[in-house]
Amino acid sequence: GHYISVDTSYKGEKAVLSSPDLYSEEWSCVRLIYQIATTSDTSPDPARLNLYLRQEGESFDRLLWSAKEPSDSWLIASLDLMNSTKKYKLVLEGEIGQDKSTSIAVFEIKITSGYCIECDFEENHLCGYVNRWNPNVNWFVGGGNIRNSQSILPKDHTLNSALGHYMYVDSVYVKHFQEVAQLISPKTMAPISGCLSFYYQLKQESSIVFTVYLRDMSGFYEEIWKTDNALNADWALAEVDFNAPYPMEVIFEVAFNSAKGGYVALDDISFSPVYCSNQTGTPFNPVNAGCNFEEDLCNFYQDHKDGPGWSRVKVKRNVYRAGDHTTGFGYYLLANTKFTSQPGYIGRLYGPTLPGNLQFCLRFYYALYGFFKMSGSLAVYIFEENHVVQEKIWSVLDSPKGVWTQAEISFKKPMPCKVVFVSWCKSFWDCGLVALDDISLSLGSCQAADLLLPSPGECTFEKDECVFTQKKRGRGSWHRKRGPTPTSYTGPRGDHTTGVGYYMYIEASNMVYGQRAYLVSRPLRGTSGKQCLTFFYHMYGAGTGLLSVYLKKEGDDEEIPLWRRTGEQSISWLRGLIEYESDTNYQIIFEAIRGVSIRSDTAIDDILFQAGPCLEVEEIQFSSGYPDSLNEIEY
Repeated sequence: GHYISVDTSYKGEKAVLSSPDLYSEEWSCVRLIYQIATTSDTSPDPARLNLYLRQEGESFDRLLWSAKEPSDSWLIASLDLMNSTKKYKLVLEGEIGQDKSTSIAVFEIKITSGYCIECDFEENHLCGYVNRWNPNVNWFVGGGNIRNSQSILPKDHTLNSALGHYMYVDSVYVKHFQEVAQLISPKTMAPISGCLSFYYQLKQESSIVFTVYLRDMSGFYEEIWKTDNALNADWALAEVDFNAPYPMEVIFEVAFNSAKGGYVALDDISFSPVYCSNQTGTPFNPVNAGCNFEEDLCNFYQDHKDGPGWSRVKVKRNVYRAGDHTTGFGYYLLANTKFTSQPGYIGRLYGPTLPGNLQFCLRFYYALYGFFKMSGSLAVYIFEENHVVQEKIWSVLDSPKGVWTQAEISFKKPMPCKVVFVSWCKSFWDCGLVALDDISLSLGSCQAADLLLPSPGECTFEKDECVFTQKKRGRGSWHRKRGPTPTSYTGPRGDHTTGVGYYMYIEASNMVYGQRAYLVSRPLRGTSGKQCLTFFYHMYGAGTGLLSVYLKKEGDDEEIPLWRRTGEQSISWLRGLIEYESDTNYQIIFEAIRGVSIRSDTAIDDILFQAGPCLEVEEIQFSSGYPDSLNEIEY
């Protein structure tokens, strides 16, 4: 047969293969048979094979999958494609690194309707299912013309004939007590829930344990089905409710107690997005357990017997007191704001009830002001539903004062529970202010979320400069930095993404008045319809100059101004929103101009390109200075 390959004559370049226009109104599965071959063991810049989804109306391709592990045999990758009404293309990209002995080959790309975890085992790639090799007990392919087992079945289930195939595991080679054979499904790449069904046959002389597990990316096993020890001389149907909100593998595991245990056969694994049992409950939506406090407390509430613990407040843009994390001029929560006659205070903020037995990742931002002792000023507890059992899962140790810092906590509890944010202080002299904002909850552990592929069109500058390059690196250039800038009374004290990450800024001390620095995106794909650009900017310092954003269309020398700010704006990171259109390929340019003094460090962070109009609109696209220097807290 034939295959396509990329070799090292293209060192440092990318080879791109694009599919025709595709439609998938039903859920479908892409299977890719590939190999990355190399003779060297380690390479600082390994070859990569990437698969992108290019959707109509999007300026960015979404990375679906990426591989860089070399192998000496063909490998299979299975990727779920969610149903969509838009046209799309699949784009295969081979990146040859600096290694001279590498080649990347692709043997087959196949798109089938249905889910990747479904399989009838009639094709030789076994739908990407793999057997975890064990010296004695393994899953084998049975049926067809294969006659290699003492307890072979007369017929498979799919074709109901001797020519059909199935998977089986036999006890004939068992040497040790409780040896285990595992058949592992491809990883689910998109959130799915519903009914998993399969057919199995069981012939046993002594006890066989046949179990189905879900395994998440942190290696945690959850049993979802186990056979009852009835004899099944014919194919029996098993159905089990299945919920994979984050990437998981399904594992079919068989354990024997002796060499005369018998066998287990498996065939026709299928999936339906409707639960087997008539569950009508709506699946839990983690969005309802988060809040940015712009409108109200969302689904959070306080216990009034504690007294006024947390207050929802906002601060107008000013150069003394930082605003909220969401926009820089919105609402956030503040504990211990109103002076009371009591010597200390306690504030408890209760979240909504969360279902049990799911893995969660909780993220939130906090900022502390004026504490002598940090410990105990903010803690997070889990309350089980009866409010009797409480467990502390996080507390602040030490953090830079007045900087919005991100905290993330993974947890999983067997019972329904609530997350409670507690701020308390025993004596008035120790008490400062605790601020809380942008609470979000997602399914899966935080570590698993970090492994997820980045969303297209997002740049946080944590790893590199993403799609941006400098027009001229030199004195008038943008620098990637973490922590505060060197000059006092100007620039941010931490980034916007986590408080301890990276941002881009201009260092005014190295520039002269009126000198410009350009950060230019690579050419982006033009689309019909509106696009929305969101970013955060920091303009603090008495001598601050200008920050402008331009749109430059391909083949056109003119740079169209989209947005501008002049002079000092706020001590906070502020959100900028720009709505624009371009049906030809284009570039976005961030231009900073140094102001009259060295207190002119201008910074940007967290840039996000999104298709479609902006959900909110900024009233002023071009403005100078901040309106008033009020720094009172508004209740």
